[in-house]
Amino acid sequence: MDYFWIFSAETWTLLLLFTSLLLLYGYWPYKYFVKLGIPGPKPLPLFGTMLEYRKGFHAFDMECYRKYGKIWGIFDGREPVLSIADQTIVKSILVKECYTYFTNRRDVGLNGELYDALFVTKDEDWKRIRNHLSPSFTSGRLKEMFGIMKTHTNTLVKNLEKSSKNTEGCFIYMYMFRVFGAYSMDVITSTAFSVDIDSMNNPKDPFVTNIKKMLDIDFLSPIFIIAMVFPFALPLLENMKISFFPQSVSDFFLGSLKKIKTEREAKNHKVQLHDHEILSQSMSFIFAGYETSSSTLSFFFYNIATNPETMKKLQQEIDQTFPNKTPVNYDAVMNMEYLEAALNESMRLFPVVARLERVCKETIEINGLTIPQGTSIMIPVFPLHRDPEYWSDPSTFNPERFTKGNKENVDPYVYMPFGSGPRNCIGMRFALLAMKLAIVEILQRFDVINPDPNQVKLLYIHNILCTVRENLL
Repeated sequence: MDYFWIFSAETWTLLLLFTSLLLLYGYWPYKYFVKLGIPGPKPLPLFGTMLEYRKGFHAFDMECYRKYGKIWGIFDGREPVLSIADQTIVKSILVKECYTYFTNRRDVGLNGELYDALFVTKDEDWKRIRNHLSPSFTSGRLKEMFGIMKTHTNTLVKNLEKSSKNTEGCFIYMYMFRVFGAYSMDVITSTAFSVDIDSMNNPKDPFVTNIKKMLDIDFLSPIFIIAMVFPFALPLLENMKISFFPQSVSDFFLGSLKKIKTEREAKNHKVQLHDHEILSQSMSFIFAGYETSSSTLSFFFYNIATNPETMKKLQQEIDQTFPNKTPVNYDAVMNMEYLEAALNESMRLFPVVARLERVCKETIEINGLTIPQGTSIMIPVFPLHRDPEYWSDPSTFNPERFTKGNKENVDPYVYMPFGSGPRNCIGMRFALLAMKLAIVEILQRFDVINPDPNQVKLLYIHNILCTVRENLL
């Protein structure tokens, strides 16, 4: 049967017109980098290079870095993203021209109740909120929070003692993500929400379940792909209250914060942010801190489990700093040089945040590279941390790179575990303190062993974060 005549000529005309428009829509943006003379992987219609993320952000970025050099172009759906791994240009973007040209991060929308979170806000709103939050992370405030952190390291140690009873005082790192996830969650909820939960032993606590719901984001989910492929649909999706963060989670945290606010107002605490801004910052504190801290600790203990000489050297420094297991104090922890070197080296090998992003506000030329207005910029942290041009034997765990006499030679724009410049991670010092304290308390009491390095599958990349598999074996 000849199916051609089933449809009228008008119907065929409309179908051809629709197909032509769809192809035009799908291919139209992909001449962007060709016009700029910038190389990059070939994009697919509509999807661009997004499907390559199935390999993992870090693996895709490494592949592009090796193939195209320090500058290349990719497409998140139809949106062009300029990837820059030249440390001179990176310095201009993150520091020199931050306030004039590169103040803001890329915002794909669908932020739900986090629309005024620090990592989303722009220009003057970002400056105002950042200025209000910065005093919360001074040395004085961190010292005040140190006691709270110690309470949770005690719980952490008790949980490890339970799991190490059959291993003669050794902590087997295959259970690390679950344990460190609980520790990170407890520290963050106690400081951001004034709530004490033992999340390891109370997995059904409302805070635990709602935090896990909030963090259950996949950047290859249908919602994210729709946002990238059909950005014109974003206003409709937002009007339908569709977001990456469930409304029920926002409602739960809003209720919790209202209770905290009532208690603090009774004590005459002055609040300089609006209620919703406080909600957003508290939720973003969890979003930014929970998985990053737990994964960084997990990678760290993986590295010392596979490098026992580093573990012994660390334990020697701990024993010298706190002889006979004397109580750990803030100043001593922050002055431990080898601990800092080992943690820095672990974050170099496994930077949890694989990418940094900015948006160019006006057309600018830097070192001969023209960056058009509105271009999204991506700085691939993982390849910079593994580049043999800057690091000798880059795949080897070697804390000596960051010891006194060597760390001065490290270029700060090829080592950025917390970002760089005015828009770096505001909670960096808080996170480092919590992680260092956990490391000291654990290594005072345990050795860390590697059960079977040939079977361990370490990396699990499901979004822009490099994290650790919960089931490692």
